Amino acid sequence: MKPVDILWGRFSTKSKPVDILRGRFSTKFSSKFATAIHILLYLEQYQDEEKITSEVLADTTGINPVNIRKILTDLKKSDLVKTRAGVGGSYLAKRPEEIDLEEVFMAVEDPRPALFRMHEHPNENCPVGRSIKLVLDKRLEAAKAAMLDKLAGMRLSDLYQDMQKFMAEKEERTEKDE
Repeated sequence: MKPVDILWGRFSTKSKPVDILRGRFSTKFSSKFATAIHILLYLEQYQDEEKITSEVLADTTGINPVNIRKILTDLKKSDLVKTRAGVGGSYLAKRPEEIDLEEVFMAVEDPRPALFRMHEHPNENCPVGRSIKLVLDKRLEAAKAAMLDKLAGMRLSDLYQDMQKFMAEKEERTEKDE
């Protein structure tokens, strides 16, 4: 492998080539955050029209009701969702403009681990291996902080407005096609 390949992020793993700069290298994040957003948007859209159970949410998300209940539990612990006693059904505990996406992320994801995982056994006899963790830690933590800060500036109400606009545009296109 040439040094230029390393510089530009092109390298191979045992299984397949990886190209960081072209977006083919991805850390797999949990889908809980996206699912939680889906749940919250669904609640905002339909909480006044129907009883929203984990089965209803499982149907809209395509995720097992058991996993939906786990996410709902996390959202309840963070005071983002409430459940009606007796009759059941979930609803938003706050107005959408009061819910920022950092709150949602922190409710369903474990914020403690580093966003980027460090390889576990760099060669301590190599100058690069010996210093890589120190070189990266501060910068990667800054990237994580920037991501959380960006999420804090986004509101559920913004996503809801985007969703409403998309739904209206889609309906308009459908009417034109008929």
